[in-house]
Amino acid sequence: MPEADKIQSEVVALPEGQEPGVIISPDTRRGERIPPGQSRTRKWPVLDAAGAPPIEMSRWKLELDGLIERPISLNWEEFSQLPRVRVFSDFHCVTRWSRLGNLWEGVSTKTLLELAGAVAPAAEYVLIHGYDYGWTTNLPLEAFLADDALIATHHDGEPLSAEHGGPARLIVPSLYAWKSAKWIRAIEFLEHNHAGFWERNGYHMNGDPWREERFGY
Repeated sequence: MPEADKIQSEVVALPEGQEPGVIISPDTRRGERIPPGQSRTRKWPVLDAAGAPPIEMSRWKLELDGLIERPISLNWEEFSQLPRVRVFSDFHCVTRWSRLGNLWEGVSTKTLLELAGAVAPAAEYVLIHGYDYGWTTNLPLEAFLADDALIATHHDGEPLSAEHGGPARLIVPSLYAWKSAKWIRAIEFLEHNHAGFWERNGYHMNGDPWREERFGY
């Protein structure tokens, strides 16, 4: 169900209207912001594989491991003290709806990687692990480290609800929304591309909405 207080006006928010310091996702500067096969929604739909998992904040951790110099594990307090960014981006679901003009707030993926030190030259992919019952998704390292990619804790000025991936979810605006994993638990840096949950069930290994990479390889 969509959140009633998240219904947008008919007027689409523009990059030019954002406050100084907000990172502008490049796709919001396109002349046509809705990818092929998509239609705009002004609602904030809830979609996931199995529903919001129970998360005890006292036990919440975000881990980085794999082909990095220093594996790290952050509790909620440590994560919350990291430098924060705001990102203005559009959001495209593979089920063919797009929500334009979202304002996310959280920790840049690049900031997290700085804590972990260098990435091994062989690392080309990441596998994201969620708290939701072993759920995973994969994506290219380049997309994960884009300037507009972040671990978000807030959406449009409010903390993320559990239904939308709270307390923290990945946001990668350049790919379909299933790659922006809810309830993020761990980030694994890999040499080879490993299919995640939806990818093993027929979804595309990359997921570029502008190329309609919905299914298959």
